[in-house]
Amino acid sequence: MSIRLSAAERRKQLLAVAVDEFGVQGYHITTMNRLAEAAGVTKPVLYQHFPSKRDLYLAVLYDVGDRLRGAISAAAALATTAHEQVEAGFGAYFGFFADEPAAFQVLFGDAARTDDEFSAVSHRVEVELADTIADLITVGTDADDRRLLAFGIVGLAEGSSRYWVARGLDIDPDRLATRMADLVWYGLRGSPKH
Repeated sequence: MSIRLSAAERRKQLLAVAVDEFGVQGYHITTMNRLAEAAGVTKPVLYQHFPSKRDLYLAVLYDVGDRLRGAISAAAALATTAHEQVEAGFGAYFGFFADEPAAFQVLFGDAARTDDEFSAVSHRVEVELADTIADLITVGTDADDRRLLAFGIVGLAEGSSRYWVARGLDIDPDRLATRMADLVWYGLRGSPKH
């Protein structure tokens, strides 16, 4: 017998199951039947919350993006120095995907690259992360330069994660965060060559 959940709790549960299913199986192979079975609900219950598989996938993309951004912002807010903010942000990013590798596949995998609507949501997440990072950059550059650097930082984190996740490497996310933070910090703070 299944436990009765509130609508909000059920939605959260369905999103968590969908992240795992979509992340492992991919968008095209995953079926609503399989999602309902994995969640322990009937298809009508699943359809009460999400009218289609596409709507569910979009909701998963938004949910993963919001949770990732929230984790990074919360971690950076707890830091007491600018360097700690950089390290904490990377730590939250890498830690998030270490805990939820399927979330990385959902946000940056094939479906998010080949479907225009999914790609737009994935890109929106990258833009919002870059905007958050740009606000934290304090080196003497103008707003456009800070934003450009912020996109570079987002790309660095995503590229490193893509290599790590694709190869199933056993990486310590805290160590990776420290190494990436040092790379970015000293790159931003270094003196230009004359």
